[in-house]
Amino acid sequence: MRLSSLADYAVVMMAAAARHCGGAHRLNATLLAGETGVPLPTAQKLVSRLSAAGLLESARGTGGGFRLARPAAAISLADIIEAVEGPIAMTACVDEGRHDCVIETSCRVRPHWGVVNAAVRGALDGVKLADLSADLPPVPAPAKIPVEVD
Repeated sequence: MRLSSLADYAVVMMAAAARHCGGAHRLNATLLAGETGVPLPTAQKLVSRLSAAGLLESARGTGGGFRLARPAAAISLADIIEAVEGPIAMTACVDEGRHDCVIETSCRVRPHWGVVNAAVRGALDGVKLADLSADLPPVPAPAKIPVEVD
């Protein structure tokens, strides 16, 4: 399982927005694109999707821009991924109205995918934006182990 580039960029941008959370002014896509390296057209597209999902709130006009719609501790990795990719699901067979699997009628695993999807979503929901935006202490270099030569 791998996130799409768009979902990955959304997480990176939201983490950057969370680091600016205490600022008096609102953010804009140009600022976040410059800070994160996400191409500006992509950043603009993501700001739109994240706003539509209720994760960012925006204001137009002078002093306009956007900011997090709620505290970083109240936004999960699952929220961000679902804003970009839609509901978290390991397989398409759990989607309502989707019947394109050739073994759907005889599949004995299909009834269990809901539990798997809930477990994956639960794990992603446990990771908060506040955690992703925090600076980590530097990792110490591994200790050098003396090598004995015979």
